[in-house]
Amino acid sequence: MFEKVLVANRGEIALRIHRACKEMGIRTVAVHSTADADAMHVRLADEAVCIGPAQARESYLNIPAILSAATITGADAIHPGYGFLSENADFASMVEEHGFTFIGPSPDHIRMMGDKIAAKRAALETGIPVVPGSDGAVETVDEAMHIAHDIGFPVLIKAAAGGGGRGMKVAETRADLKNAWQVARTEAMSSFGNEEVYIEKYLSRPRHIEVQILADLHGNVVHLGERDCSLQRRHQKVLEEAPSPALNWSQRNEIGHVAAEAIRKLGYRSVGTIEFLYENGGFYFIEMNTRLQVEHPVTEMICGLDLVREMVRVASGAPLGYTQDNLRFSGHAIECRINAEDPDTFQPSPGRVGDYHPPGGLGVRVDSAIYSGYAIPPYYDSMIGKLIVHGANRNECLMRLRRCLEEYVIDGIKSTIPLHQRLVANPDFVNGDYDIHWLEKFVGMK
Repeated sequence: MFEKVLVANRGEIALRIHRACKEMGIRTVAVHSTADADAMHVRLADEAVCIGPAQARESYLNIPAILSAATITGADAIHPGYGFLSENADFASMVEEHGFTFIGPSPDHIRMMGDKIAAKRAALETGIPVVPGSDGAVETVDEAMHIAHDIGFPVLIKAAAGGGGRGMKVAETRADLKNAWQVARTEAMSSFGNEEVYIEKYLSRPRHIEVQILADLHGNVVHLGERDCSLQRRHQKVLEEAPSPALNWSQRNEIGHVAAEAIRKLGYRSVGTIEFLYENGGFYFIEMNTRLQVEHPVTEMICGLDLVREMVRVASGAPLGYTQDNLRFSGHAIECRINAEDPDTFQPSPGRVGDYHPPGGLGVRVDSAIYSGYAIPPYYDSMIGKLIVHGANRNECLMRLRRCLEEYVIDGIKSTIPLHQRLVANPDFVNGDYDIHWLEKFVGMK
């Protein structure tokens, strides 16, 4: 087992990794920008190293600085968390080349799944169903027109190297296609330095269902159930729950088995998430995330495993120690992402936190790194915490979540807590009757 792990991240995920390591008897190294000198993960780590100024490109994305910090502190391994460098194959390679263990998948798998076209091809080869569309990059408008005619409008044009909704455009008709194709290519080049795009059939009312998998270095693979992440705004998740209220036992067992078998065929290691669109009983692969997910706590709440701990164990060479048949899922969990944003306009709201009171009680978990007096910097993602609630069933979970949202106090800034209060009171959400377009309509109605 490792003696010291450097956490190459910030905020609540850096604190989450620190806590898991400490419970395993592993010392931690925090890296931080000048803007995060007073951050909680810096305060609690065994050692801390400033790696640059506030701008992420000069600190949390500064690979030489991170590797230097690992060298001078004598770290054995580096955990990337999520975001920043977590899915950067070159970073993973450099970590290993410098003699450290990368706590995550192999660089080859990160690189493969980072290319959406290669990922789709791999999914097909391993038996995962995919959305009808192009076999690879679409180079011309004429080619796009031909494919769209075959699969039928509307179609979705997506950046091959994309994510977060950038480089993604819908074409409802032939007349829309030329402009959508060009805009998607322009956005793809601007955001990712790669103008390649591909085409998929646009599903009208799908849900976003993702399957959590875990694999070790010895060929053992399990799935840890599914999460429903359909509540999204501009392709960014807002609330997640597990299990999905849209699936029955047979459906979740089937898609979990398909995902686990595909991962076994790939020879993958560590945690990973295979994401699907689900509509009319069919599952369609959209991408695989080769990292820990923001929403991993809802899975932990229903399966009883610490996914960060499992990542560390797997990276050290330890076997899983259990099989699919050993795993048991219990109850229902929901996670609300709490952002420092205006709940109506979604404008960022950085600033100093006044009174701070997180909710508590049975089945309640708050993953956050803020505290009273903490100054939320304006340089990074606006998510400042996650409220995760577990209940024996979905109704109990919802009742508990409503109580927790009423208790949650974050003064001094605006937050999205009021938005979540509106969401969990809405009849559609209470009935589990929503899709990936529902939230956009909901926030537009206010």
